[in-house]
Order: sequence, then C-alpha cells, then structure tokens
Amino acid sequence: MAFDSPSPQLWQALGWEPAPQQLEQLLALQLQLREWNARLNLTRLVEGEDFWVAQVLDSLWPLRALLQANPQGAEGPLQRGAPLQMIDVGTGGGFPGLAIAIALPTAQLTLVDSVGRKVEAVRAMAAALGLADRVDLRCERIELTGQKAECRGRFHLAMARAVARAPVVAEYLVPLLQADGQALLYRGQWAAEDTAELERALAPLKARIASLDAWELPAQRGIRHALWLQPSGPCPKSYPRPVGVPAKQPLGGDQLRPLRPSAV
Repeated sequence: MAFDSPSPQLWQALGWEPAPQQLEQLLALQLQLREWNARLNLTRLVEGEDFWVAQVLDSLWPLRALLQANPQGAEGPLQRGAPLQMIDVGTGGGFPGLAIAIALPTAQLTLVDSVGRKVEAVRAMAAALGLADRVDLRCERIELTGQKAECRGRFHLAMARAVARAPVVAEYLVPLLQADGQALLYRGQWAAEDTAELERALAPLKARIASLDAWELPAQRGIRHALWLQPSGPCPKSYPRPVGVPAKQPLGGDQLRPLRPSAV
C-alpha cells in the first residue's frame, strides 16, 4: 500500500507516536525531500512506504526506548539533565539525523557529510523545518571530524546508517564519544562472523559491543540490526587514522571479505 500520510499501524509498531507538530514536521520533511531531489537526487526513498518505513521508521526504531521514555521529547534521565548531544556521520539526505531531530525536540544534532551539495541541501531543509537552532551541519571527512577538539569526545550518541563496513564505522564513531557515550551502527544483515570481526576492530579503539538489537520493519521491509558500542577506556589519539585509511585498511578483519548489504 502506498501512502503519503503514515498509517497509524506504523506508529503502533514503533511503540511511539509523534505529537501533531512533529507529524507536521515529518510531512514537511517529505515535501522538502521531493523539492531537493528534483535538483540533487538526494535519495530514492521519498514516496509512500519508502519514506515512512524505509526512512523514518528505520531511522527511529533503534531509539524506541528513548522515545517511549520521553514521548514528547521531554527532559528525562536518559538526557542526563542536559540536551542530548548526537552526531549523524555520513548523513547523506539527512537520515537518520533529521528524523531524530524531529522525534527528540530537546536533542542537539550534528550532521556530517563530505559532499558539499548534500550538506547545503540538508542545511536548507533543517532551516525550513525550524530545526536550525538544534541541527548543525559539517562538510568534511569524518576522519578529520574525529580529530578536531570541538568534536572529539563530545557526544552522548554517535551514529551512522548505510555508510561502510562495521569496523570502518566503528573507527569513525568511537573517537567522538564521551566516556559514557554510545555508538549506534545501523545494519541490515548480521551474522556471527560480523560480530567477531567487529570485536577485533574494537580492541585497539578501547571499545566493546554493548548490545545487538534486531527488529523487523513493517510492510515486509526486512530485518534490521542495531549495534550499540560503548567505550571501555579512552580512545587512543591515533584514531581515527588519516583520511581514507580506515576504509582501505579496516581494523580487525580481512580486507577482501565482501561487504554485506547495508541498512537501506
């Protein structure tokens, strides 16, 4: 079934429902994507279930405990008495960052991408949605972001969706975390061999796998996995390595093993 307004069953599956203003923002986000796609081809997931399930719900489902604990984004224990600082690495067309900024209206989001045209489009969308005061855009390679004083060790939550293999993403995210922060890796397929490879990659980063969650998207969109990582000590200053090195020489594994399908 194709629809432009979300079915109530979608929110029931998530266990959370947006307030009227948040729903208006999500609808406005879809309109913004349509407009910008005509110029830049940001994403193919714009219409009907492609947008509501494969974009919005797929962005939000790993955070459903946070959403349910703070149903309208109110201050609560998970926000530690201050706005939650979050970073979306490789944001592309603005997901998951923009969807999360709408769903958690007290959170502060930093969105990073290396493609200038995408960054400017997402910045314009954030402004049009009234999110400019809570959404910051950075146009740079994430290897550089992770070494900058204003970003390193700053974030409660660092996340990446459909960016690279898990060991590569881990090297991108772990240096950004506060001592008690968490990294979230959105994945599609996942197997025991992936866990073993990721654990090897995490050892030099001084981090560990905290949990692995699985969820089946509605509308037969398939199984998704969320990997939650936690620091086990200070991340060595040598990580992330220089631009291009994490992807060419991933930590902890066979460089030739084929990449599994990403989350989208």
